[in-house]
Amino acid sequence: MNTWKGLAAVVLSIVAAMTPVFGVAALATPVEEGLPVSRTVFGLVLSGFFAVSALGAPLARRAAAKLAVPVVLALVNVLAAAGLVLAALAPNAAVLGAALALAGAGNALTQPVAGRFIAGRVPAHRLSLASGLVSAALGVSPLLPGLLAGLVAGPHGWRAALWAALVCPVLGLVVTPLARVPAAGAASRPGTSAEKPAVAPVRGIGAVLVLWTVAAALATIGSNAMASYFIQIGTQSGLSTGLAGIMQSVAGLLAVAVRLVAGTAADRAPRRNPAVVAGMMLAGGIGLLVTAAGNPVCFVAGAVLTVAGGWGWTGLLFAAVLRVLPGDGARAGGQVQLGLFTGAAIAPFAFGAVTGVLGLSSTLLIAALIVVLGAVAMVAGTALLARAESPAVPGERAAATV
Repeated sequence: MNTWKGLAAVVLSIVAAMTPVFGVAALATPVEEGLPVSRTVFGLVLSGFFAVSALGAPLARRAAAKLAVPVVLALVNVLAAAGLVLAALAPNAAVLGAALALAGAGNALTQPVAGRFIAGRVPAHRLSLASGLVSAALGVSPLLPGLLAGLVAGPHGWRAALWAALVCPVLGLVVTPLARVPAAGAASRPGTSAEKPAVAPVRGIGAVLVLWTVAAALATIGSNAMASYFIQIGTQSGLSTGLAGIMQSVAGLLAVAVRLVAGTAADRAPRRNPAVVAGMMLAGGIGLLVTAAGNPVCFVAGAVLTVAGGWGWTGLLFAAVLRVLPGDGARAGGQVQLGLFTGAAIAPFAFGAVTGVLGLSSTLLIAALIVVLGAVAMVAGTALLARAESPAVPGERAAATV
């Protein structure tokens, strides 16, 4: 079995899982006018997708650990397709919300199943690169909906664009057999992380994971707020709508590149991953702070830092958690997902609501502070891990490294 072809199937399924929410988000204006639905309700509908993904993480983790990987991926694609169909037929906001909640349930399975695949099939010295590819799917996911919004929704309407988006989960369903993983107890590929765990289990790892999960949630609130309101922030900073849209695409592609480059580099010194994650989170907070200045130059600089740097850490965090939970990829994926999607669920509605009261600049400053707190939580968790790994006897080497 080709490991990288199987990983490509996992990535395509993750993109398919995110297509319903990004598809509806990209069609915000025609959807709001067509149903009709208020902007506040529309924000709640989008947040509902991520809320279901976050709340479903514990159950999804157990399902991903028990079912065959291709079966889980097939379920992800089927739920994504069902969500798109229901959204395309939605007569009102309630049905649209139900459609995204259904798709969100499928999305809950993505990170745990990706963790299980990586743990079972990817060589230990390629964990960061593989995790970077998985997280890059989050950056690629908005591209197809954006194209469909421009090419299909204009001449044929927003419902037609959602029907056209079905191509992604259909393709994902076709390639799921490529992602087979050896059954428990079966022989693993030589050199895989399942056969040669990167680290030995560390006592007290639960507290570390809690801090890292909190860090992911806090940092995601700021990054996701920028991603969700990118064009609005850009236009209020003095850019045209068209230029802000181009900047959004460029920043998204840059975020993908950062994840892949960071993953490749991190595999050379994997124990530094948590420190790099904290640094990237801090860069995202600085980006929001710069953006708050409210002029075109600061928006461009801040957007690059926030979207590329502030989102670039997800794969490295995934790899770091995989390394401290050797042989438990489903739990690692579920842990990261809980933080990411909790933050993503809070961000769209909260940012819109606070902006309406305090204004854009003040809200961006608050978001920057939240992201910095996330970086602090990441540093605290990493320090706790270092203490847990410290040898009890002077001169004794730690049994586990990250």
